[in-house]
Amino acid sequence: MIIRRVPAVLAAAVVGASLAAAPAAAHGGPDVAPSLKRSVVAYYDFDSPVRGNPAKERDLGRSGTDIDLVNGGAAMRVRDRAHHRSGRALQLGQVNPAVAGNDDWKAGIHSPTGVPSLRAYNAARGATIMGWFKMTGTNPSPNSNTANPNDMFNAIGLAGVLTGTSQGHDVRALLELINVNGELKVVALGRRLDGGDSQTFAASQDWQSVLPKGEWVHLAATFDFDDGTMALYKNGRPLDGFYTRTDDPWALEGEPEPDLTTASDPRGIKIGGSFPQNTQEQNPCNCRMDTLLFLDRPATAKEVRQQYHR
Repeated sequence: MIIRRVPAVLAAAVVGASLAAAPAAAHGGPDVAPSLKRSVVAYYDFDSPVRGNPAKERDLGRSGTDIDLVNGGAAMRVRDRAHHRSGRALQLGQVNPAVAGNDDWKAGIHSPTGVPSLRAYNAARGATIMGWFKMTGTNPSPNSNTANPNDMFNAIGLAGVLTGTSQGHDVRALLELINVNGELKVVALGRRLDGGDSQTFAASQDWQSVLPKGEWVHLAATFDFDDGTMALYKNGRPLDGFYTRTDDPWALEGEPEPDLTTASDPRGIKIGGSFPQNTQEQNPCNCRMDTLLFLDRPATAKEVRQQYHR
């Protein structure tokens, strides 16, 4: 489903300005597996608008990094649930594929000087991004930045933490779908050093079997910046995959140890596409998301499984 305007079919599902913020304990309350609670940097359930500004979503994690619901505002919260604890989900998507504008529905936060509340990813040893995802329309989307109507974007944006030098696209840790060797793949993509090379761990499985249209799927991507490993999980189980590079893109060899990310505050979070500051359209996702967690360490396979079963 490509969103060509504010969809009339979503009108009944719109959560307006009167929606009260849902109370929740710090670090996600009962929705977060106990062993993960201390590691939750940011958590969004999309049932928690910021009081007085329903176009912003309240962070239920420890950092307090509230995010913008870009272009769609409160209308992006729809009555759909990934799991029994959920109330609403976040609708994202391309609005007008024929125009090189800035109207796609996406979410996130960006600051050109860095976001201090995301300091957990400053000189970080690891990260995890996990949440529920449901493809709801045509993916990938038509490339609104070119004149060729047959040109498609080569990626589908899910969720990521930006680097300390990012202009809204380069990431420190990312869960996304990108083109790998001519095929679209679900990937974990990490960049340890600002301005440095990235490493990608790609799922071997066809992306449409990982994310079937119309079905809620729990995905997780873990990043260990010290030992150079990444992993992907679907519905609590590891996904078979491969690294796209066999050299040392994270520059891990040699001293000092341990290997950490650049000591800079990330410039933000991007959800459902790039450039959360809304200066450019890139890689929209015609999809819904729910219960997004950003952790400051790589979760174990057991913890991912426990979180899925919650």
